Amino acid sequence: MTAPDRPKQLDSPLLPTIFKYVGKAHVWVYRRTGGRIGGKWRVGAGFRKPVPTMLLEHRGRKSGKVFVTPLLYLRDGADVVIVASQGGRKEHPQWYRNLIAGPDVFAEIGSERRPVKAVVADAEQRARLWPALVELYADFDTYQSWTEREIPVIILQPR
Repeated sequence: MTAPDRPKQLDSPLLPTIFKYVGKAHVWVYRRTGGRIGGKWRVGAGFRKPVPTMLLEHRGRKSGKVFVTPLLYLRDGADVVIVASQGGRKEHPQWYRNLIAGPDVFAEIGSERRPVKAVVADAEQRARLWPALVELYADFDTYQSWTEREIPVIILQPR
């Protein structure tokens, strides 16, 4: 199956602003319901096969401000795996850059908030995890086809 053509609006400078405000609304609802609302992603491939959603709490590498970002996730034993896809945009998401600068973060799944350390998957780990991530959310493969950067896979390990 071939990926759909890359949408021209994906490069719009408005998209990060839209992501920011939609993300804030998602976090607000998720936290007030313990993840009962907002705990499943039902967009794109998730429409037919909803995908579990978590909240990632991290610090801005420049501002030091605390940010919370809703993300799709996969469980891998005691670890939680996330993907810095940003819908196939050309640049890495801000939260990913923040994790590189400060890997000690918090993962919130439902009403459980736990301290984790973010580690970027190496080539072997990524090769093992990528098929499971695509099985979880088929659009990850589409996003990878839309960008020249290798989309990072991040492993959140308990700390």
